[in-house]
Amino acid sequence: MTTYSYDDQSVVVVIGSGAGGGTLANELCQKGIPVVLLEAGKRQSTATFINDEWPSFEQLSWGDTRTTSGTWQIAQDFPNLPAWICKTVGGTTTHWAGASLRFQEHEFRARQTYGEVKDAALLDWPLTLAELEPFYARAEEKMGVTRTNNIPGLPGNNNFKVMYNGAMKLGYKECSTGHMAINSRARDGRAQCMQLGFCFQGCKMGAKWSTLYTEIPAAEATGKLELRAEAHAVRIEHDAKGRATAVVYADASGQLHRQQARLVAVAGNAIETPRLLLNSASTLFPHGLGNGAGNVGKHYMRHTTGSVFAEFKEPVHFYRGNIMAGLIGDEARFDPARGFVGGYEMETISLGPSFMAAFLKPGAWGRGFASVMDNYANLAGMWLVGEDMPRETNQVSISASVKDRFGIPVANVHYDDHPNDIAMREHAYKQGTALYEAVGALKTHRVPPYPSTHNMGTCRMSLKEADGVCNKHGQSHEVPNLFISDGSQFTTSAAENPTLTIVSLAIRQAEHIAQSLKTNAA
Repeated sequence: MTTYSYDDQSVVVVIGSGAGGGTLANELCQKGIPVVLLEAGKRQSTATFINDEWPSFEQLSWGDTRTTSGTWQIAQDFPNLPAWICKTVGGTTTHWAGASLRFQEHEFRARQTYGEVKDAALLDWPLTLAELEPFYARAEEKMGVTRTNNIPGLPGNNNFKVMYNGAMKLGYKECSTGHMAINSRARDGRAQCMQLGFCFQGCKMGAKWSTLYTEIPAAEATGKLELRAEAHAVRIEHDAKGRATAVVYADASGQLHRQQARLVAVAGNAIETPRLLLNSASTLFPHGLGNGAGNVGKHYMRHTTGSVFAEFKEPVHFYRGNIMAGLIGDEARFDPARGFVGGYEMETISLGPSFMAAFLKPGAWGRGFASVMDNYANLAGMWLVGEDMPRETNQVSISASVKDRFGIPVANVHYDDHPNDIAMREHAYKQGTALYEAVGALKTHRVPPYPSTHNMGTCRMSLKEADGVCNKHGQSHEVPNLFISDGSQFTTSAAENPTLTIVSLAIRQAEHIAQSLKTNAA
């Protein structure tokens, strides 16, 4: 087992072991670069995963206190759970759905394509689809994304068949079981999907790509990685020149440790990453590390979401088979004639009975809810996910009064839906309802957004320092050896699920970091 001393100044410290951090750590280790990977949660395995919703939620999810503000529905329904992300080795790749979609060309040029949108801080990405395409290809190969590299698609369950038939009735053309980072056949020593239906509880077959059992073991095998689980980063330190020099973290008992570093990469998700930078304020950086332009924490995005569930006369058993292997992409286009800019995807989803109780109509009980649950086996469902508008006022800040068990100010997540978001959600609700009615639905239900699973922005890429936090390599505009390595760096949210793009950016970032370390440019 590789170990590095606390005063080893040669290591790269990566904070967070999910899609961004876990991938970056492995890519650097494969290049011979020593890495200390800090993860706030415990290390689980396919053997310890629990196929039971609430026990699994307790095992994997980030349950530390957070606060919310703003007019978004989450602040009303789940004020202490603004985001549904994981605190475990592998991060949210342990419970993500697996949907792996490339952003479209126009989504990298949202400001240019959409034009001026009132009360939105749209900005073009400082890189293009053409620049990212080679890294998308490498990520798809690494993750085993279906319908790429001659990997067949997953089979469609009944939930998909209902969606497909409705899609054809509405004239949609782009409907399939999608591009999924889930093995449709055995690959890379991992089994194929057995259609267990527990995709948010950790994949016990290891069929779904997760850094927990792909990137991190591969990095450990190089002898260059030291993974420290239950290591909660509390601040990043710097020298008199403003270069990052160390990460201070708390272990499981709350004892603080200081790991020196040659370079620091932060991949704590778009909520914990800005929280850490803001809590790393100093005399040289009074408003937070790398926050001279005041953009750390701002432009928080979480996708415009909602769900439609439909009741049918006959059983659907939508809980059987893969949860999200069903996709309609026709609405993920730029077509302002619909009354909004940007687009959205329609993806199959199912919820177990206990999650249905929490999310169908939060806080509501009685005959209506009981009727839906009585008809549970006859339900079909879809999740609606679309591009939301970046706004300076939508932000992650640190609380002035609430602290965690280590005495560190917690994150407050403030969000207000933009009128464009509301118009998109309404259009998506109507289309989802029409789809199910076209195939004989007895009743449909509009379900409000769940706690955020796609958290983006807050440390966005920008060409100019005044407009963001990092450059097109995720490198801090202010602190040359500080990198942002997760969805925080997204300039806009696009319509597609973000994980594939996070992994692609991490592979690209590793190339840049390796070259920079050779030339002492970072």
